[in-house]
Amino acid sequence: MIVGTCLIELHLDGNESLKDKRAALKPLLARLYREFNVSAAEIGHQDSWQSASIALACVANDTAHVEQVLNNAVQWIEHNRPDLQVVDWQIEIL
Repeated sequence: MIVGTCLIELHLDGNESLKDKRAALKPLLARLYREFNVSAAEIGHQDSWQSASIALACVANDTAHVEQVLNNAVQWIEHNRPDLQVVDWQIEIL
């Protein structure tokens, strides 16, 4: 069993409240789950309006598949969510 995690730091430009932030992140996390079959959650910067840390987790029996799924998820965010700027991301295979 191969477990991969991906930590993504986001900048949410133009948010003026935590409500705006939740309105942007909730559909993102749900879409990542549907599109890539990964677990997704906000894990940091909960009190910051314009910053967010999200984590993705993927389990499979092939390391290459896990890396591909997580890389594709990050690329999907960068391509399909111009309102969210990916500041940094890292993948860890366990």
